[in-house]
Amino acid sequence: MKLVKLETFSNEFVCFVRATAEDGAQGWGQVAPYCADITAQVLHRQVAPHVFGLECDAIDAMLDLVRDREHKFPGAYLRRAMGGVDTALWDMRGRREGKPVCALIGGTPGRVRAYGSSMKRDITPRDEAARLLRLRDEQGFDAFKFRIGAEVGRDRDEWPGRTEEIVPTMRRAMGDDVALLVDANSCYSPARAIEVGRMLQDNGISHYEEPCPYWEFAQTKEVTDALGIDITGGEQDCMMERWQTMIGDRVVDVIQPDICYLGGLSRTLRVARMAETAGLPVTPHAANLSMVTLFTMHLLRAIPNAGKYLEFSIEGLDYYPWQQGLFTSDPYRIEDGHATVTDAPGWGVEVSPDWLAQAQYWATEAE
Repeated sequence: MKLVKLETFSNEFVCFVRATAEDGAQGWGQVAPYCADITAQVLHRQVAPHVFGLECDAIDAMLDLVRDREHKFPGAYLRRAMGGVDTALWDMRGRREGKPVCALIGGTPGRVRAYGSSMKRDITPRDEAARLLRLRDEQGFDAFKFRIGAEVGRDRDEWPGRTEEIVPTMRRAMGDDVALLVDANSCYSPARAIEVGRMLQDNGISHYEEPCPYWEFAQTKEVTDALGIDITGGEQDCMMERWQTMIGDRVVDVIQPDICYLGGLSRTLRVARMAETAGLPVTPHAANLSMVTLFTMHLLRAIPNAGKYLEFSIEGLDYYPWQQGLFTSDPYRIEDGHATVTDAPGWGVEVSPDWLAQAQYWATEAE
């Protein structure tokens, strides 16, 4: 069946996409969060004209056609828009076949181990440890990620001494039975990243994310080669050539594609297959509770080189007020530190009609 209509429902933070086939079948997807209303415009102007009239199951070919036709726009906005169409078409296929998306790509429904992911730097080490301990006891998480350094900080800390304080504080609070991960968000030069990394190793930290500016592969590889801790990265990268280099040169030990940033599930599966061939695990980036975490849960239930955990944001309405009321039911219940992919068709979730009624609406149809 051919694709004949694309609708977007957006605000500044979130944009849901509804795709319709010529027989009336529909599916829901989402572009990447943040400036989502701008991405909606890109979708209608630079993606929709190329995909109408194509078979809905030919997602890879569809995405490549958009890439080729819009070759003068190789960057993030186009890929974010492509991902909205891709994820809506996967949902449509799952609904048509009565299967969850994970089953369409070789997996099965079931549980996924999650790590509680903190997004905050404006929190004292003591307060961060207290809230993560509470979540451990309430929801059973046995892994957490917290922030070190300052975001793209050029070797600066969020405030002097915070990193040196929070790392041992978290280890003392959690004991040895909880896995601890850190994210530097492109903070450090290689020399400083290695210095911090040795402190992380001494405190049993198992995952060191984006230690250097993410676009500087040579700097990151220097850190990877110098340390025994897992160096991770890739969330920002949306070009296949970058992934080929990152994986081929073993710039990191664990790759972290973001399904929405990269351009959808189909393109993420390509990257996962590259990593599988190279023997690298995939622990995707999924930093909020829009649909991206749901997409990631399905992926992790299907790929053979899935990493140890699902990234699961612990931030509520004080940090992400736009997350409220997105869905008719909660797909993100954590039990014993695990999220669950159900056997419901497609992504297994319905967007809230109340939310849709308040969103900016735009539709494009095949001529």
